[in-house]
This record gives sequence, structure tokens and C-alpha cells, in this order.
Amino acid sequence: MSEESPHLPPRFADLKREIAATYPDFQEHATKAWSEIIEQLEEVTKVIAAEGPDYIPQVEFSKLQYLSNEEIEKIRRRGSVVIKDVVDDAEAVAWKESLEEFIKANPDVEGFPENDKQFFQLYWTKAQVKARAHPNMLAATVWLNNLYHAKPGRVLDGVDLSTPLTYADRFRIRHPGVQWNVHPPHIDGGTIERWEDPVFRKCFEDILNGNWRNHDPYDLEGRLNARSSLYGRPNQSSIFRTFQGWLAMSETAPTQGTLKVFPDVLLSNTYLILRPFFRPLVPEDSAEILKANSWEFDLLSPDFPGIYNRDGGYAGPRPTPAMHPHMRLEKSMTSVPKVNPGDAVFWHCDVVHSVEPEHTGAGDSAVMYIPAVPFTAQNQAYVERQLVNFLEGRRPPDFPQGGTEGQFSGIATVDDIVNPIGKKAMGLPIAVA
Repeated sequence: MSEESPHLPPRFADLKREIAATYPDFQEHATKAWSEIIEQLEEVTKVIAAEGPDYIPQVEFSKLQYLSNEEIEKIRRRGSVVIKDVVDDAEAVAWKESLEEFIKANPDVEGFPENDKQFFQLYWTKAQVKARAHPNMLAATVWLNNLYHAKPGRVLDGVDLSTPLTYADRFRIRHPGVQWNVHPPHIDGGTIERWEDPVFRKCFEDILNGNWRNHDPYDLEGRLNARSSLYGRPNQSSIFRTFQGWLAMSETAPTQGTLKVFPDVLLSNTYLILRPFFRPLVPEDSAEILKANSWEFDLLSPDFPGIYNRDGGYAGPRPTPAMHPHMRLEKSMTSVPKVNPGDAVFWHCDVVHSVEPEHTGAGDSAVMYIPAVPFTAQNQAYVERQLVNFLEGRRPPDFPQGGTEGQFSGIATVDDIVNPIGKKAMGLPIAVA
């Protein structure tokens, strides 16, 4: 297990001051925004807690193209969606059975926990490769990619939101009754980089200049060339995923080891980006902690609450009730509604998410992780490197380079990707008739 510490080097206090100096009247605007976002969180988290899983939008795959503007805006604001019936139930169940057979045939596969493997360091099984290349999965990701946009009048070269790319990730087959404490609330796709990388920071410019209500989590500006992995830490995504996601291979309902999200990406982004610039004046367990006047502006501390030293880089953001009390995570982290095999769940790349620690169901909770990835120059460069690893039976570039999968029986080959859109998404050449 890697060492982890919340204490950051002194240079990060300089980073705070650098950011503050970039925006005129930063202290005044940030303090006003901080007070406003605290007030908004108090109102919205009450609604989220009251509605629970019903707060998460659900849509049929076959109706994606017919959603009203109101339904689309709800998905955009909440940053999460369940897309039903993306794949036939029987096909999704067959993929789970195929994965179980693969694990049985290859008992040396690396998995967690070691004495009862349920989360697997596998990327290139036939089931995974076929699921990622499935036309419906790719169509769903294209729809999600197109929730993003450029600013009016801006033309972004080398970007095609309607051409999907494949990002290989892992799968889990979680058993009932097993406690799972390894995925508390967190955000992937960039840790300290959200503040440290000037390009990535542009994604949050309206928050930092005080106009937080204008913040658009779907603005492509800044996303395309953001460096989300400055330190090359393993398991740190280096590409731009518009949405993270998984495809269900089993029934999974709330309390059965499913995903939880904080379903308001505007409010969570604003709060988390401003949080390092404020420190509490009262103890964290004080009843006064939720009041705006219990906090003061701070540029002296190097700490970015929720960011941790890890593996030569940084992990997080990982908000906690103690460090981020206004998010009311105990009540606002919301389980996604019940899913069936073939349903997919997606969440915006900035959404705070976690995995339920308990699985109270009677059967496995099985999903394959498949995100939405648009064609951009940076993403295409990654896919080209990923393709080489696939052809050589090695793990994808963003992941720990352990034993090669090529040694296992029944691993996928190029022949398992049969449709042209799936081949293109993997960076494979397409035969011209």
C-alpha cells in the first residue's frame, strides 16, 4: 500500500497566491461566491436527500434522440444518467458468464481482494473488447460527448464529438455481503492539476473570477489540452473522458454495492475549487461550521483539502464530511436507481462519486467500466499507444504495468472487433471495399 499524506509541500501556498494574483479583486469575489455557494448547497442538498435515487435521471437508449430540452438540461446539471437497455439483457449476462469462465481458466489473474477476487486487473478479455465496440455503447457515448460544446464563435480544430474512441478499463464482479471501503467519495481525471495546470484551470475560470453561476462544466475550452496527469501516477487517467461510465451485467439496486454520486456538478465544482482558499474559524464538529462567517479567506496554507500525496504524485479530490461540511455528503451522496443487465450508468468527469461500502443483495453486482471518449488530438495519441499495448497483450498505458495479459488463455484479438465503428474507435484501420 502506498504512503498517503494530506500535507502538501510549501510551494502550493505559492500556487494559491499565483491564482489569486491572476484574477482582479480575487479575495472580494471569491468571498462573495463562497457565501453564495454555501447558501445554495444548503437548499439543494435538502432536495437531493429527500428525493434519493429518483433524483438521478433515467432514459431509454431508444429515446435519447427525442429528449426535451428540459430533460437534457436536467442531465447536464445533475451530471449523471442511467441509460436503459443499451445492450440486450441476454448479451450482457453472457458477457458476465464469459468473464467468470475466463477467471476460472486463468486463476493467476490479478484481482482484489486477493483472497476473494472481485475487481480484476484485466482489460483485453473478449467480453470487454466486444462490449466497448458494441454499436449501441458507442452511440450512447457519442450522445453524451455532444452535451459538450465550444464557446459561441469558437472553432476547435481536431475535435469530433461524433467520433467515439475506446478507453480500456477494468471490470468488477462484486459478491454480496462483502464490505468494500476502497472507493469513498472522489473525483477522477485530475487532482491538484485542476489548480496547478493553467490550461486545466481555465475550465473553472468563471468560478475563480467570481461569476460561478456562469460556470459551464460542458465547455470544451480547457478540457482538450488540459494535463490531468502531471506526475504520471499509475491509475491516473491522462485523457479527456466526457463521462465516466459502466455497463451493468447483473441486476444492482441501491444498497447492493452500486454507484453513488453527488448529483449537482455546478455546485460541487464551485465549492471544491474555492475550498482551498478558505479555512474554518471554528472546530469542525461545531454547530457553527456551516455558517459562512465561520470561515476566513486564506492564502497562507499550502493545503488543498481533499488532495493527498500519493505514489510520487497526488490523489483526489476526495471530499469528506469534515473537510467539506457544506456538501452534506452523508445525505447528498445518492445511489443510482436499480439497473438491469444491459443498462449503462454515466457520470460527468467532474462528478463526485463513490461505491457503496455494503452489498446487501443476494447476487453479484457486476459491471464493466466503459467511459465516453471523444476524438481529440490528445485522446487519439493515447489510443494509438493503447492499441500497441493491446496488440502486444500488455495493459493500457494509464494503468500499472504488471504481468502481460497475452499469457492468458482466451484473450481477445483484433478479430473480436467486427464492426467498423468499433475498429475505428480502437485505432484500427478499416478496410475499404
